[in-house]
Amino acid sequence: MQAKFIIYENDLMNIPMLSIADSISQNALRRPNHPAFINRDGSIVTYKKFVTLMNKTANHLKSIGILEGEILGLSMKDNVEHVVLMLGLIRMGAVVLPMDVRWTHHEKLSVANFFGAKSIISDEKIENYNTIKIDEEWHNLVSKQNFSGIFPTDLERNLWLSLSSGTTGIPKGPMLTHKQMIMRFIEQCISIGFNEHEINVLATPLYFGGGRNFTVSMLYFGGTVLLYPPPYDVEDLALAVNKYNATSLFLVPTLLRRLLSNKKNNELVFPKLRMLISSGSILHKEERIQIQKKLCPSFLNLYASTEAGAVSLLSPYDPPEKSGSVGQAAFMNTFEVVDESNKPVPVGEVGKIRQKAPWIPSGFYNNEEESKKMFVDDWYFTGDLGKVDEDGYLYIVGRVKDMIIRGGVNIYPSEIEDILNKHHSVIDTSVVAWPSEELGEEVAAFVVKNNAIKEEELTLYLKGYLAPYKIPKQIFFIDDLPKSAQGKVLKSELTKILPKI
Repeated sequence: MQAKFIIYENDLMNIPMLSIADSISQNALRRPNHPAFINRDGSIVTYKKFVTLMNKTANHLKSIGILEGEILGLSMKDNVEHVVLMLGLIRMGAVVLPMDVRWTHHEKLSVANFFGAKSIISDEKIENYNTIKIDEEWHNLVSKQNFSGIFPTDLERNLWLSLSSGTTGIPKGPMLTHKQMIMRFIEQCISIGFNEHEINVLATPLYFGGGRNFTVSMLYFGGTVLLYPPPYDVEDLALAVNKYNATSLFLVPTLLRRLLSNKKNNELVFPKLRMLISSGSILHKEERIQIQKKLCPSFLNLYASTEAGAVSLLSPYDPPEKSGSVGQAAFMNTFEVVDESNKPVPVGEVGKIRQKAPWIPSGFYNNEEESKKMFVDDWYFTGDLGKVDEDGYLYIVGRVKDMIIRGGVNIYPSEIEDILNKHHSVIDTSVVAWPSEELGEEVAAFVVKNNAIKEEELTLYLKGYLAPYKIPKQIFFIDDLPKSAQGKVLKSELTKILPKI
């Protein structure tokens, strides 16, 4: 009789694993000359060279008094040296606090002070804060360090603070452990297909979750990272992706839309990619179809957050009629759509999205008040509103805070945006709440157009698809929508410019 084996989630959590740095070191032993990185100019950094730099950096950090468990800010340009310093900190047991190199000094100081960073590692002096400056002297001292050393391997140690974008107000970022991050890597292996034969393109800043996580994931598995961070022209990016036979590429929706708008022939933009991946903001149904037709047939839409990892994914194999969704639950993840009492709602009804997975942290670091709102009974509330169909596909309706309540009726901006984006004269759009004394909130739409279409024409078009109470009170034409570096529309900036009703 053939034996049957059943592996449960708890069993998977107890499977012996190498730490992140140990796995990268093992990759250097088994394939020392395999490229860890390919730079934009074509130069290569092998695993042997990278691990040597990682270990020497870790030893030098210890020699200057950095202790295991201490938090260090990391504000560097998007290059191999950035990753060397990040993994050097991880190797010797410190905790990484990612900091966007594009932030102002005020923003860097605010985040460093809030999280209690011992120092900020940077290639420039950060005034009024202890800075470890990466310069020629630093490189000389690192080169004199030993390659080997005694390093911590406990997977329950803290790894990094997983900050979402933005630095206004009180920063929010959960502390992730090595094990939680490795569990996310395993999910990427199963759900996305990451492996040691991959050439993954870093086309977003290392500060952001997608760029940082996918880069370290590649090193953990023994794959290769093609470094092509912004700024760049999207056509040049496409040429590099094809030139180096890259297998996977992560782009935010803004860049995908730019590629689509620049498309001038019938050839695929990425004919060699195994997987084109997107996340960060809502993609509309027609956009997925156009991406598969013009950019890459093997397109995966990932619904995830920097704080809590993957929720669901819509794979290239999912049928066209599901294109408006963000797919089904990711490997090892469970999601639910619940009401205000946190009870699951029936199929097709709108509610708050929450997820549960072995990589979910316990809460935000040093922010108990926000933790109580978003981490409840081992569930993480994403802050999004959604609904689930009879096949288990999840549809994002909008952000909880973005929902418009007009005269007591709930209106979801994404529904209106989706219809506007289908119009041939519309390039991009965003719908926001417009404060109103009479109705509480009205609907306002901001539209980026590509011709001389008038507001009355778009309003008449919307009336063919929407109930009267969902029709925008006014449509404002704008040259470009304000967006974060991740491609998310900054709706608060649009709200600021609305006239008073």
